[in-house]
Amino acid sequence: MKLKNRVALVTGSTSGIGLGIAKLYAKEGAKVVISSRHEDDAVKTAEAIKEAGGEATGFAMDVSDEAQVNSVVEEVVQLYGGIDILVSNAGFQHIDAVDQLELKDWKSMMSVHLDGAFIVAKACLRHMYRAGKGGSIIFMGSVHSKQASKLKAPYVTAKHGLIGLSKVIAKEGAEHGVRSNVICPGYVRTPLVDKQIPEQARVLGMSEEDVIKKVMLAETVDGEFTTVDDVAQVALFLGGMETNVLTGQSLVVSHGWFME
Repeated sequence: MKLKNRVALVTGSTSGIGLGIAKLYAKEGAKVVISSRHEDDAVKTAEAIKEAGGEATGFAMDVSDEAQVNSVVEEVVQLYGGIDILVSNAGFQHIDAVDQLELKDWKSMMSVHLDGAFIVAKACLRHMYRAGKGGSIIFMGSVHSKQASKLKAPYVTAKHGLIGLSKVIAKEGAEHGVRSNVICPGYVRTPLVDKQIPEQARVLGMSEEDVIKKVMLAETVDGEFTTVDDVAQVALFLGGMETNVLTGQSLVVSHGWFME
């Protein structure tokens, strides 16, 4: 029970990596706040976690809507007495070459991946600072926080930006005992990645099998996808830390794709 009685808000937590982290956090004793743009999905996910023996509650929350984010965070604080961990995970993907990319699609990606991360972190930090108990901010980056790939300009740009945001929060939060770090997974076989496979195959003019072998996993040491549990275990490690010894860092979780 590494997170016993800690309150953890996980955005984008009704599927994929966010859901995996939420489930593991609940198993380790955290009071987990599930958030999604769709209230029904958030509530159902929270109910499933409770049926499995954990403690969770679900909220509709668009991370790019500051008023809604502030309202949900206030409600969580009233319900549980505070927020100890934020996992800023909400996101999606868009595939296009830069010369074909529409500005509206660029802005849509930025509003969730970067603006949303800032908005939710700001709301949580205010309560963490006020409570004086410290806390952990965990941003979900990507190997694309470190390097680029074709067809993903807004995603790569936003994920790079998360590292800068996290470093600033690490410096500002230190005097309050608040840590900030970024997890940078490789390709994880989630619905988001499954959707990219045929999209990239179409744009690159290759088979889906070749997209997996020659694009997604070509630079790993073993040709393996990173798993949801791989990422969740790192999130558990970061969420459970109680000192500033590890802050302002970005941890690559990728089977060796990109080595620092």
